Amino acid sequence: MALTVAPSQPLPSSRPDPGCPCLGPAGVAVSATLAANEAMAARRSRGQPVLPMAFGEAGLPAHPLLREALARAAGYTCYGPVAGHPALRAAAASYWARRGLPTDPAAVVAGPGSKALLFGLIAAIGGDVAVARPSWVSYAAQASLAGRVAHLVPGPGGVPDADRLARAVSAARAAGRPVRSVIVTLPDNPTGTLAPPAAVRALCAVAERHDLIVISDEIYRDLVHADDLPFASPAAISPERTVVTTGLSKNLALGGWRLGVARLPEGRLGRELRARLLGVGSEIWSAPAGPVQQAAALAFGEPPALAERVARSRRLHAAVAAAVAEVFRGAGASVPAPQAAFYVYPDFTPLAGPLRRRGIGSDEELAALLLHRYGVGVLPASAFGEPAWRLRLRVATALLYGEDDARRTAALEAADPCALPWIAAALSRLAEVLADLTA
Repeated sequence: MALTVAPSQPLPSSRPDPGCPCLGPAGVAVSATLAANEAMAARRSRGQPVLPMAFGEAGLPAHPLLREALARAAGYTCYGPVAGHPALRAAAASYWARRGLPTDPAAVVAGPGSKALLFGLIAAIGGDVAVARPSWVSYAAQASLAGRVAHLVPGPGGVPDADRLARAVSAARAAGRPVRSVIVTLPDNPTGTLAPPAAVRALCAVAERHDLIVISDEIYRDLVHADDLPFASPAAISPERTVVTTGLSKNLALGGWRLGVARLPEGRLGRELRARLLGVGSEIWSAPAGPVQQAAALAFGEPPALAERVARSRRLHAAVAAAVAEVFRGAGASVPAPQAAFYVYPDFTPLAGPLRRRGIGSDEELAALLLHRYGVGVLPASAFGEPAWRLRLRVATALLYGEDDARRTAALEAADPCALPWIAAALSRLAEVLADLTA
């Protein structure tokens, strides 16, 4: 089937189509994750105790090599190419090649974080977008900002179920809402799990039949906990129609640096999509920050010291996420085993009876009670597209590593990070809160 993007002119309007069930751009609220982080900061500033587990920040200090590289590049003040500096694009291409995805540097576009690139892609491709239920909070919001609709399709680990996706695309098109792209998250935020290769292959087959562009958000790829857990990128299965995005905010904990890269497919589709994405970028961000690009080129080159830092981070995330999951299980919640990153996804449905007696009938009410009564910050799963009655939460564990760089570094270097006094105290406090909540 021929690959297509939206009609070449004009790009999609920023206004919702008539009858669109989503909010227009003016109605998009502050991201739930960022709002939760601000709420935690406000409580801390008032001297109130907090357990900050709402914000998906990697919670680790920048590696000295990267600090030094950024300092050396401080004088790099020119705008530079919209696509990013050649050294950065070449380094990103080599990063993907080491993961079995040979990449031409000309197919790489850099942006101020993968989040900005994802929005640019949605705008450049046009049409509605399919996303998994649950999925990261920004996908649906960005579709709304672009004047499109996000169609939520249940599926495992950040990948919409193939059969349900096919039905959703057909129904949307029959209703005059052409779906032109599907976003997958490998590994997944919010669940902290990784979709099996069979699910990815099935999705790619549907994308082929329905002429969908696959956007594969792989920002957590380097944080899969087990070395033997199979990882399947859609770019290896359907290279002619897959865009891959990643960045440095998770594997190297550089969220504040705001640097992401996109790998576009080869061929006519990739060339057209690149031209459109650069057009969007030229009008929104002009170019990523020059000094950050220079340091990012070093990061994507993966010298041994940085590769070791990522490995240590992965071990730390795995240990603490597993311990937090066990605390929730001990309180009676159902929790899938964390497989990647620093997320835990407890389901309080087994405790619905006791929670109802406390007046809690939704995940929003549960998250609000944990915040206001106990100072525990988590996010309701409904922020990620789940029904509120399912009583699920997204719990981020990385901000438990310590409140200063000394403690965070100690957590990175510890053979048993959960035995460190401050992490052990956080786990104990969480257990006390959940015991009181479910008593």
